[in-house]
Amino acid sequence: MSFDGIFTYGMIKELNETIQGGRITKIHQPFKHELIFHIRANGKNRKLLLSAHPSYARVHLTEEAYDNPSAPPMFCMLLRKHLEGGFVEQIEQIGLDRVMVFHIRSRNEVGDTLIRKLVVEIMGRHSNIVLTDGEKDVIIDSLKHLSPSVNSYRTVLPGYDYILPPAQNKRSPLETEEEDILRHLNFQEGKLDRQIVATFSGVSPLFAKEAVYRAGLANRATLPAALMKMFADIKERRFAPQLVTEDGKEYFYLLDLTHIKGEKRIFESLSGLLDRYYFGKAERDRVKQQAHDLERFVMNEKKKNENKIKKLEKTLEQSENATTYQLYGELLTANLYQLKKGDKTAKVINYYDENGGEVTIPLNPNKTPSENAQSYFTKYQKARNSVEVVKEQIRLAEEEIAYFDQLIQQLASASPKDLHEIREELQEGKYLRAKQQPGQKKQKKQAPSLETYESTAGVTILVGKNNKQNEYLTMKFAARDDIWLHTKDIPGSHVVIRSSDPDEKTILEAAQIAAYYSKAKNSASVPVDYTKIRHVKKPNGAKPGFVTYDRQQTVFVTPDEDLVIKLKKSR
Repeated sequence: MSFDGIFTYGMIKELNETIQGGRITKIHQPFKHELIFHIRANGKNRKLLLSAHPSYARVHLTEEAYDNPSAPPMFCMLLRKHLEGGFVEQIEQIGLDRVMVFHIRSRNEVGDTLIRKLVVEIMGRHSNIVLTDGEKDVIIDSLKHLSPSVNSYRTVLPGYDYILPPAQNKRSPLETEEEDILRHLNFQEGKLDRQIVATFSGVSPLFAKEAVYRAGLANRATLPAALMKMFADIKERRFAPQLVTEDGKEYFYLLDLTHIKGEKRIFESLSGLLDRYYFGKAERDRVKQQAHDLERFVMNEKKKNENKIKKLEKTLEQSENATTYQLYGELLTANLYQLKKGDKTAKVINYYDENGGEVTIPLNPNKTPSENAQSYFTKYQKARNSVEVVKEQIRLAEEEIAYFDQLIQQLASASPKDLHEIREELQEGKYLRAKQQPGQKKQKKQAPSLETYESTAGVTILVGKNNKQNEYLTMKFAARDDIWLHTKDIPGSHVVIRSSDPDEKTILEAAQIAAYYSKAKNSASVPVDYTKIRHVKKPNGAKPGFVTYDRQQTVFVTPDEDLVIKLKKSR
């Protein structure tokens, strides 16, 4: 894990510089495992994210905007009672473990000053956030409760004494000498990176691999020097927060990662690095959990239509034999005099063949020659009539597949608030049955909310992330001379530039956004069409979000997530 004890050490130093002494003005809990503290410190308003997410646990300052639930959860209400209006006195780390303790000075109901401790334990799926009485370390409450039956080492419930997670009793790299390294590492056994992790506290496999790589041919002479240099960089805070992308996988750390070869981006702060690395990751994880049934339904519907087309194409192949059935019927009629009931085949001259070739026609021996001829004429008539019907059915099935492809792309980029609109759309289209809780009143329909971006030139760019938003943006909200963009022949979002004559850079930035919110998000050189809204039409009876357009121009762009993040406008 990149967020190891050493990274925690660096983050605490950064937070003490930015929010120590700051006043907590608001506390929100937008999701089950995340808390947002609004803190006024050093003349600036800052947002501190505390996450106990099983996969994305972390603590950092954030610029991201989060939607809060209409009713705050109980733990959030309790934190507001004890901590809102309080001051962040100090932030400390327990050893080099991933445990951060916020000392917060506040006042009780009668105005007496008291200290509360907010402990954030970053331990993967065991991560937790615990509020304690600062004097006696008694638990007031926690985000996750642990009963004695669940954890025999410690109980995390209101009223119990707070006990730290089990100590690992490793050596601190900040207090290590070169002789200690030589004494504790066995250079004969190999697997030096694993030995480093097992010996020193706060060290992750990522750190250890970097040390071994820097040592070159790692031995008693080179490895201790490489480790001591890295430990010195940590102590003296010579940080280089960076994000490295290699083969599509991202790595982050506070030191230079020379052992990973790939595209590297340096950040000014650890918080800026984490804000970028975790951008959308936790949200996509939540969406995946909430939309599991929806995604399965859409995929099944798409597969049904694909199977339907295969069957229809077989029917079409049979239908294309219509002319053969007609020929058989006519040749049998012309040769009735030489055929009799009971014949299994009829070998006759094909009058339509210039060379006078013969044709062998299969017969039903239970039918008379005349009945066999009539049977072929009936097959011919059925086949001829079914061709147009089958072709129409194939066209409709292809439209359904394109529609579900669009929904799959929208689910991949949806936020939790977008899911409700996608589900509602499927209910309106009679794909899903609407469920209404007993006694629940029908909510008044509101206009869909749109993602807002601002180009480098200061022009507003709007994005619809599902069909309801697309239709509202294109058909109702946008002005007739606004510029409309969409990936060419690729499922994606509708994008609108709120200008009739945007500069070329704004068009390219909007095209980047359109490519990013499309099925070609991970492709290079994505074609994006753009035209004025007046040239975009919705055909009668078309699926939600489906439009046709003309007088378009095309630009080719490569989606850039960093640019999309930069242009996104905070709500």
